[in-house]
Amino acid sequence: MTTLREAHDALLERALLLDAEDPLSAYRERFIGTETDLSYLDGNSLGRPLKRTAEDINTFIHSGWGGRLIRGWDEEWLELPQAIGDQLGRAVLGAAAGQTIIADSTTVVLYKLIRAALAAVKDPARTEIVLDTDNFPTDRYLVEGIAREEGLTLRWIDADPDSGVTLDQVRAAVGQATAVVLLSHVAYRSGFLADLPGITAAVHDAGALAVWDLCHSAGSVEIALDAAGVDFAAGCTYKYLNGGPGSPAFAYVNARHLPGLAQPIWGWMGRRDAFEMGPGYEPAPGIRGFLSGTPAIFGMIAMRGTLDLLEEVGMAAVREKSLRLTAYALELHDAWLAPAGVRLATPRAPEQRGSHITVDHPSFREVTAALWDKDVIPDFRAPAGIRIGLSPLSTGFAELHRGMAAVRDLLPRH
Repeated sequence: MTTLREAHDALLERALLLDAEDPLSAYRERFIGTETDLSYLDGNSLGRPLKRTAEDINTFIHSGWGGRLIRGWDEEWLELPQAIGDQLGRAVLGAAAGQTIIADSTTVVLYKLIRAALAAVKDPARTEIVLDTDNFPTDRYLVEGIAREEGLTLRWIDADPDSGVTLDQVRAAVGQATAVVLLSHVAYRSGFLADLPGITAAVHDAGALAVWDLCHSAGSVEIALDAAGVDFAAGCTYKYLNGGPGSPAFAYVNARHLPGLAQPIWGWMGRRDAFEMGPGYEPAPGIRGFLSGTPAIFGMIAMRGTLDLLEEVGMAAVREKSLRLTAYALELHDAWLAPAGVRLATPRAPEQRGSHITVDHPSFREVTAALWDKDVIPDFRAPAGIRIGLSPLSTGFAELHRGMAAVRDLLPRH
């Protein structure tokens, strides 16, 4: 009969073999902190910084900010929101140039996009916004506020917290009264990967517009916004894109919507001639019109290294490793956690998973605090979930083994 130690060692040998066979394993060394024994399982909340990022920021401080000073705006910084937006579109989003820009926080970007989408819907009979009950809180709160401002009705999809919104649910929810549908590509709680192309097509079939939140998919899942005909999308850059705490979000607007499209937050940087400082607001043409205030240059500098790396590696390879990591996490759950009463709250089908899994147990709030003290860092999501977030370029299989073993060892014994 196999002992617990033998089972542990066999799973560790498997992790070491997976690391040895991983074509992306060498990239892990490019991230700060991966040489330590800390097990970081929260890349879906905040990505590790690249070693290159420290050099980029240092160069920026001394040569850009410190050397060029105010001249930096004319020489480079004014163009960074669209230049880096275009690279993000090319490397990660499946978006042609001129449709993506870096700006603001995700909340502000989503507000702009939803209001712009509503303005683009010309039919006064379309008075409903469709969203789901398990979307990220900001998304829900934001739409509730917009509906109150505009006198619109919310149509809620009752999402399963262990999975997410399905194509059939969307088809049942949309109709002649639907103006806009707001959904997350990867559910923040369960890690469920929605059918973005199918749902977008269903929204269009109903005559409505689709707004996608890509916060938990950009940089870990292959995305093809142009090919799917997505109307609008937003996402943050501090998770799988490693832009650092509070780094600016991105906005994607399909080129077919840009002519004449109006966004509601008028600021000096989104004006046609920002430095004219004249009376009246005339939006800049194209995606630049979605800027409002002064861009957050630091965060854009920080994400450059990741975008270069993703272009080098390719999102197909990143997605392949993500699937291997989550499959191994499920293997460890089944061997160690399920027998102790832990419940898997993530779909098992690979095509329905993003790059994190969620496991539930009544003790996990206390367990998470103890894990952090032991340099094992997942995150807790009420009421009883631990999310195991696996950033493909910076997470190793042995690192995942260490972390899951620590979860196992801290579970209450009965």
